[in-house]
Amino acid sequence: MKQPDKKRAMDREAAPKAEPSDDGMALFHDAVRNVAPLPASDKVVLAGKHPQPIPRPQDDRQAAPDDSLSDHIPLEIAAGDEWSFLRSGLSRQTLRRLRRGYWTTQAQLDLHGYTRDEARLELVAFLDASQKRGFRCGRVIHGKGLSSRNHEPVLKARVGSWLSQRNDVLAFCQARPEDGGSGAVVVLLKVSASQNPEYP
Repeated sequence: MKQPDKKRAMDREAAPKAEPSDDGMALFHDAVRNVAPLPASDKVVLAGKHPQPIPRPQDDRQAAPDDSLSDHIPLEIAAGDEWSFLRSGLSRQTLRRLRRGYWTTQAQLDLHGYTRDEARLELVAFLDASQKRGFRCGRVIHGKGLSSRNHEPVLKARVGSWLSQRNDVLAFCQARPEDGGSGAVVVLLKVSASQNPEYP
């Protein structure tokens, strides 16, 4: 009784695989005949890789950056709110575009492990270097405070205050979840057309 079943299974294995027929292709083409392409999007598709940090030349490390940023200018933010800032006179559309990733992040600074004073100096040097290179958008990772004493972000409010004091910072907002979420901010910098003609 089991012999015929085995023979049928062997016959099926030995049979040549069917190639797609012209009829099948014709059916496929008929099915997709009325398909239209999606309209062009104004969104920028970011690559999976994050930009590399900007290495500072050795001379820059020895020459202290111009540190005129104060720790005593509070920028109010309620717990749970999204962190954002927009320079006076700019359109709210600028902040919306920054939140949606309209500008490609060209550089990033990770402040994990820095003291308050070290973080301030690193931030000033990062912004100066970005300005010299004509970068339009950067990311600053200040951390979520998960390893701090009260589990609160120690540098978050200070970074926001420092950024708001810089005239070359047009706006910043909390990064998207895939870019660090509440542990990072995306910063829009002022550049001249001669430095970076790619952006308005």
